[in-house]
Amino acid sequence: MKRPQIMGILNVTPDSFSDGGAFDAPDHALEQARLMEAEGADILDIGAESTRPGHEAVTVEDECARLGPIFDALDGNISIPISIDTYKAQTAQFALGRGAKIINDVWGLQRDLDLANVAADHDSDVVIMHNRFDGIDGTIDILDDMERWFARSLEIARKAGIKDGRIVLDPGIGFGKDFDQNIKMLANLDCVKCYGFPVLMGLSRKRFLGAILNAEVDERLFGTLSANLLSIYEGVSIIRVHDVKPHREAIDVFMQIDAARG
Repeated sequence: MKRPQIMGILNVTPDSFSDGGAFDAPDHALEQARLMEAEGADILDIGAESTRPGHEAVTVEDECARLGPIFDALDGNISIPISIDTYKAQTAQFALGRGAKIINDVWGLQRDLDLANVAADHDSDVVIMHNRFDGIDGTIDILDDMERWFARSLEIARKAGIKDGRIVLDPGIGFGKDFDQNIKMLANLDCVKCYGFPVLMGLSRKRFLGAILNAEVDERLFGTLSANLLSIYEGVSIIRVHDVKPHREAIDVFMQIDAARG
């Protein structure tokens, strides 16, 4: 098995569900970015707008105002590639112009249709996530819904000229899904892998883990590790996490054992 990559989360927001307000100052953001790189992160994912349930939307101007000082602080101080966590074309354009290499879109190129063109123009990698404009509906087959969603997203990507080799799929754990649907998605990752693209898993500290463990946000590390290792065993290529060092150590042990299978 190829070693999975770790995407470290750097939220520069005042209201993210887990670490809102912790790293919105440039010096704190730089310190955290350096720490995650030292601990083994392969990618740094920067978000300037919270996507937690009930979040308040942020204008492009405010989003870029938050990002500008962060990119200034990081410039020349980290060596791993930067991903911009946004669904807005103008924000992505700004971040790519400041050195970002990846667009991570929680709306799978379907919220702002210009985003696909920005990605194609910059030949950037794109994470296409499953989501639902209609919100959570526990009566639907979430796997069928995902299939229809990805079909539309991939159509948009290819029409814009995004190369298949630039695409990563994300099943969108915690987005537009109830507890049972999150579990069903995790139990059927072959339905995501069957498209032939690398798969990213973003379940760090998510609410469904709290429901299983009866644990608050800052007490969900072990649950996150468990679910991520299962995902890696099922062939996920990238895990998006808040806690880099524990995941790097867990992956090191996993890969050592996996290599001995012969």
